[in-house]
Amino acid sequence: MVRIVIIGAGISGLATAYAVEQQAQAVGLEVETLLLEKNSQVGGKIWSEKTDGFLCESGPNGFLDNKPATLELCKQLQIDQQLLRSDDNARKRFIYSSGVLHQMPENGPAFLKSKLISWPGKLRLAGEMVIPKRPDDGDETLAEFGRRRLGGEALDKLISPMVSGIFAGDPETMSLKSCFPRIFELEQQHGGLIKAMLKLAKKKRADIKAGKAVASAAGPGGILTSFAGGIQELADGVAAGLQGKVLSGNGVARVEPKQGGFLLHLDDGQQLEAEMVVTAAPAYAVGGMLEEGFSATSAILQQIPYATMNVICFGYQRDRIAYDLNGFGYLIPKGEGRSTLGTLWDSSIFSHRAPEGKVLLRSMMGGAANQEAIKLSEDEVVARTKADLKKIMGIDCDPEFVKVYRHHHAIPQYLRGHGDRLRQLEDSLLDSPDLILTGNAFYGVGLNDCVAAANKAAAKVVARLQARKGD
Repeated sequence: MVRIVIIGAGISGLATAYAVEQQAQAVGLEVETLLLEKNSQVGGKIWSEKTDGFLCESGPNGFLDNKPATLELCKQLQIDQQLLRSDDNARKRFIYSSGVLHQMPENGPAFLKSKLISWPGKLRLAGEMVIPKRPDDGDETLAEFGRRRLGGEALDKLISPMVSGIFAGDPETMSLKSCFPRIFELEQQHGGLIKAMLKLAKKKRADIKAGKAVASAAGPGGILTSFAGGIQELADGVAAGLQGKVLSGNGVARVEPKQGGFLLHLDDGQQLEAEMVVTAAPAYAVGGMLEEGFSATSAILQQIPYATMNVICFGYQRDRIAYDLNGFGYLIPKGEGRSTLGTLWDSSIFSHRAPEGKVLLRSMMGGAANQEAIKLSEDEVVARTKADLKKIMGIDCDPEFVKVYRHHHAIPQYLRGHGDRLRQLEDSLLDSPDLILTGNAFYGVGLNDCVAAANKAAAKVVARLQARKGD
């Protein structure tokens, strides 16, 4: 029986271990999976904590149902009946600009009526129709793309907040092709975004007329989905479905190549042997593990930076807040000069997030453009968040519940040239087919991306096992 060690029990490592077991079994291969996790619990940044009736998410609060990977995983685990869809009102999202919360327009007429973008800005956006596509396929930053195609105002008030909300990133440094490959493809295929939207809308109408199934999305990119007990139920569900062992509290200090496999040196001095290794830990951590035995791979991994993040949960009596919380929450453009990146109205998005008659708000502070925020004291983090909520939503009372989470390495940043780094990374491992990398540092940061990447990593493992069997 072949031993496969997976390093890191976040959703990437958990899903990889499960997929390896399922795919190997499907082709008649016997494997022993061993999942190593440095922390005391599985899930990585997926951590749902219930205190005094408030359910706080340390990291992501769900996944979108417009991609199949996570939904299919839930079906395989037989936990899909426990899925909880976000409230329909969560499609209403807001941007804070010039002292006002503006609802993001959902259609053309709403966009024309919206005061978020000025009329000159709207005309510049409309002019995207006549902007020629970029003549080459070079890697632009999101800011360069935004200014070129949509104008500076759209960049500041639409693109930048979106980038901070998804990646906690800075559009001046982030890669368009790596962060939003679909947008890059739409320009290349259709000549522009508006042209692409018109062609895709025409195709959708034709599909509906032909009786083909068409996805209906409540909010951008699908319906946000979680569980009544929080998204940690996904990580716990995968862990419970594994056949192999999960060893928590076991960090890996070094991965050493040896004849026929690897020798893993654990933080506590133990050593483990494995025929194959899959790393699913953060890039910087894997870089440290591989520094001695795989120096070229290690150097590339350590070039991938991470944004810091404070996550601040506030609980209030509902009747103490005059503001209508009928929506998802809001993002704040950098130019507004606020301390937080935005606030999610968590108890409006999902049920069971706050006790009856109370609400839960979750704010984010930090990101690539404000890395120093992680160094603030908890009192200062709370004070700045309260000041933002008072300014933006008129909340002038103290929260009755406060919880602050700190992430010194929150989200990997796909900077310009990220695609080239990934190609170099793959080249560096050509002579080491039994060492496979996965995780959110490479091809997508969302839960769906992580699960899809885990499935691909597992397929590589099984293909390699079959090749070894045939040798």
